[in-house]
Amino acid sequence: MSEQPAALPLRHALALGVLHGPAELLPISSSGHITLVPWLLRWPYAELDPELRKAFEVALHAGTAAALLIGLRDEVGEAARGLDRRRIELIVLSFAPAGIAAFAFERPIERRLGTPATIAAGLVLGSLAMALADRAPQERPREDAGWRDALALGLAQATALVPGVSRNGATLAAARARGFTREDANALSRHVALPIIVAATVLKGTRLLRRGLPPQTRAAFAIGTAASFASTLGSTWLIRQVERDRSLAPYAAYRFGLAGVVGWRLRRARAAALRA
Repeated sequence: MSEQPAALPLRHALALGVLHGPAELLPISSSGHITLVPWLLRWPYAELDPELRKAFEVALHAGTAAALLIGLRDEVGEAARGLDRRRIELIVLSFAPAGIAAFAFERPIERRLGTPATIAAGLVLGSLAMALADRAPQERPREDAGWRDALALGLAQATALVPGVSRNGATLAAARARGFTREDANALSRHVALPIIVAATVLKGTRLLRRGLPPQTRAAFAIGTAASFASTLGSTWLIRQVERDRSLAPYAAYRFGLAGVVGWRLRRARAAALRA
């Protein structure tokens, strides 16, 4: 990783860490927000070395993963105690498509689909999927989930490699499209997401440790990780709010609105460039 004069200001690292927790817990795309918010506010974040930005996002996910393991320890313990063939099948089939897709396509996706325009497109497509899926009848409990449901959730997690789609939003849409109740769709979404978050954090964190960090960024990384941990732990109540038979429509509308703001900014920038 190359060292460079441009550093990540501590106040920006703190703000992005605070943002990451609730953005990860809600179906609004944490990766999209971590890119779009600095871009909309004209922070120098986008000018940082791409590998440094990627490493910082790994640090944010590490804070979130640690907080989720603590905040959801009762659920994690209950799932571990009740582990049987059906649950193992659910975990494996929901994990495999995303893992394979990440191994094969993560780098090309990061290079080509991490711009504000493509993130806005991901927000819109994810919103449409959520809004349409949420019209499905609420008929099935989570205990009814089988291998077809697990595969659908896994494919949904694979699509969430595209920034703006949202892992939470994609798996919620998949579960609702399969007829699960909103509460049980949220539980399934959470249960299949946690292994992916933890595995990706461990893998990318190991690479980061091997590569090392420029000395001038270490304080910012520490602050961002701590803020992400605290904001995630403090936002776990959002899970209960989303689960209470809440429609996905408000989240879809918010995503459409954010995509609209991005489109407006891009049109202004294009018009200014033509005038220059």
